[in-house]
Amino acid sequence: MEKLYTTGEVAKLFRVSYVAVKKWAYAGKIKFIKTPGGKYRYPESEVRRLLGELAPKGKAVVYARVSSADQKEDLERQKKRLLEYAESKGYLEVTVLEDIASGLNENRKGLAQLFELVSQKQVEAVFISHKDRLARFGFKYLEAFFSSHACRIEALNKEETKEPQQELVEDLVAIVTSFAGRIYGSRSHKKQKVVEAVKDALRED
Repeated sequence: MEKLYTTGEVAKLFRVSYVAVKKWAYAGKIKFIKTPGGKYRYPESEVRRLLGELAPKGKAVVYARVSSADQKEDLERQKKRLLEYAESKGYLEVTVLEDIASGLNENRKGLAQLFELVSQKQVEAVFISHKDRLARFGFKYLEAFFSSHACRIEALNKEETKEPQQELVEDLVAIVTSFAGRIYGSRSHKKQKVVEAVKDALRED
């Protein structure tokens, strides 16, 4: 009889999580049989076939972002889910980058590291939970830049999501601050009055 592997054995062989193997099975990526006790078993021929399909790939990056320190739980959830997804795609070398900053902030440490890796063609795929985790605006320009360096961006959630109100408020204040600074000068009293007026209006809502 053909050798049968347990879910744990397949996970160890492919260096992925137990959950990732189960997802492969549910999606029909690997055939399995069920024992009378309901356990999953995977024929050796299927394991060998999948090994060929999932031959070692290049490097991947998972990028997660939240806007404030009190959202660290969400940050950890993002990273965990993205890592599992990257593993399910067969990536063995995965770099985790993160930022706690507004999506409008251009001086993010994690984002700068990501650009460095992409510009040096050291990564072939970037996984994010939503497009706005990478950039609030101009995502298509980033996508084109990454593509020109043989790297693709893959967002797990294609649908637009309703963002937390606080994050949208912070982004709006950041936009007003930037434009007011350009019009009146970064240290101008007039600029500060404009920013404070916007903050007051948002607080009233």
